[in-house]
Amino acid sequence: MTKKRYEVDRKTGCGKGAGVLVVAAHPDDEVLGCGGTIAKLSSSGVEVYTIILGEGIASRYEKRIDGIKNKSLIELKSHIRKAAGLLGVKKTFIFDFPDNRFDTVSMLDIIKVIEKVKNEIKPEIIYTHYYGDLNIDHQITFQAVLTSCRPVYQETVKEIYAFEVPSSTEWSYKAAFSPNVYIDISKTISKKIKAIKAYKSEIRAWPHPRSVKAIKLLAEKRGCDVGLNFAESFELVRCLK
Repeated sequence: MTKKRYEVDRKTGCGKGAGVLVVAAHPDDEVLGCGGTIAKLSSSGVEVYTIILGEGIASRYEKRIDGIKNKSLIELKSHIRKAAGLLGVKKTFIFDFPDNRFDTVSMLDIIKVIEKVKNEIKPEIIYTHYYGDLNIDHQITFQAVLTSCRPVYQETVKEIYAFEVPSSTEWSYKAAFSPNVYIDISKTISKKIKAIKAYKSEIRAWPHPRSVKAIKLLAEKRGCDVGLNFAESFELVRCLK
């Protein structure tokens, strides 16, 4: 059975049908960047898939092997699945590229895992990191997505959007995030907050940008930018019509 094409519903401002993939470098990036949008899309009948490329948290230990062996890494993977369930993600693909060390592995290896998933689910829309983020893994993820989605004949991906991740995007230098696409998440902000709370090891205390209060304030600010209560913002990278 052929999947229904992704079509924008003018009343809801989101798509109906199949075909959205979120590519995130680390566990919780998918929620921070577009959790409200994921929930909105999935509730409207869109099949949303996520890729988590990096293992997460291992870089916080002096030696990576210590982080890999730590039971908190196993718990983190359970947090990924819980957050995905809260947002309505159809399937999550989890990989173990070294945390904050994507530059130590072949770019081709990262591209190939994205291409494998992309070829399996054939998305029309991709959300991923902003190229100018402070975090090296975010930068490489963006480049790998762009490379895996070359606009050639029979490429299914028609639109690519870059999201912002608090404590990375805004801390960069001379690469300011300039959103030009906004999605109303006024009805799904509560799901975003519940999903980020599932990542117990990633939440920080106020006034850290990844505190619950700061995350909600950012959504309010982005909403205020365009006359909404809450919104998530993106930079349009490519759109083929």
